[in-house]
Amino acid sequence: MTRLFLALALALGMTGAPRAAAPLDGQWDFAMSSPMGTVEAVVTLKADGTTLTGQFDLGGGRVWPIDDGVIDDDRITFQIDRDRPSGGGMTYGMSGTLKGDTISGAASAMGMNVDWTMTRK
Repeated sequence: MTRLFLALALALGMTGAPRAAAPLDGQWDFAMSSPMGTVEAVVTLKADGTTLTGQFDLGGGRVWPIDDGVIDDDRITFQIDRDRPSGGGMTYGMSGTLKGDTISGAASAMGMNVDWTMTRK
């Protein structure tokens, strides 16, 4: 009977041991250099199944939420919508690949593609 209970508890994840966080969860240092200048941010990511949420904190009260985030194995895709200082908005299409404590990818906006990296804090 004890073996049956132990097997059932293990199968249901009821061992009392803490569950490991998803590999993407947490804070990341983001860096991207583009013709419009360097962008650095602290990024908070949260994985929920195949859904990725979070935000980019650029400092000075500038926070850009992650929209339409998708996780597919070690690849992520998402969008960031932001306002340009002159008015009208800009949408970045972001994609990247997770390798250990680094995510490398590309941002596309206004017909340009720019490489970026994130390193786990």
